[in-house]
Amino acid sequence: MPSDAQLTANRKNAQLSTGPTTETGKATASHNAVKTGLTGRTVLLPTDDREAFDRHVARLFADFAPATDAETSLVHSLAATEWRLLRIPTLESGIYAIGRRQLAEAFSDVPDAEVRAVMIDAQIFLTYGKDLGNLALQESRLRRRYQADLAEFKEMQRQRTATAAAQMPEAVQYAEWAERREVDFHPAPFGFVFSTEQVRAALDLSRARLFLRGKAEYAAEYHRVMANYLPQAA
Repeated sequence: MPSDAQLTANRKNAQLSTGPTTETGKATASHNAVKTGLTGRTVLLPTDDREAFDRHVARLFADFAPATDAETSLVHSLAATEWRLLRIPTLESGIYAIGRRQLAEAFSDVPDAEVRAVMIDAQIFLTYGKDLGNLALQESRLRRRYQADLAEFKEMQRQRTATAAAQMPEAVQYAEWAERREVDFHPAPFGFVFSTEQVRAALDLSRARLFLRGKAEYAAEYHRVMANYLPQAA
């Protein structure tokens, strides 16, 4: 979960303004964003909702739960890339909104309204084909970036989990040694990334497993011995 300071930094880096307020202005801004809103370092556009973006980032942090600075950086990248991907349908709609306004009087000699609408959309595609094609290319690029970052993040988590699994038994031994001598155990000085609570929980789980295994072995031995005293089947 990002801190308040991180979210504030995101807002400052976004370089937001109040943005256009009319529908025409918004559509024009969407069209301009085809060239500027999907690349570069600026994640938010003037028309973006800052609070929605903050919620978007917070949701990804809750889903991925990064545990290191490197993982945190990748989650920020994933959030920015996904935000840009979510913008693409709006940009496409903005292009068609501009086109329909510019071609409002086009094909007026066509009596069928549905046919005329299709012809206008076709003309928009021909007029803004380069922009629409650029959107498709940017979407493909963003999706590749997202998948690459996601794969790298998962590999980092896998390695961290594997390292933790290998180190925890040793940390538990140190904690048990410290407990017998009635001294506090702090994992960090020994090079462990676990918290004291995590090691304590692992120690309790280890003892619970030993207890249950001991009960099972005792029960098996009890039944074996008692079998000698049971009447033999005829």
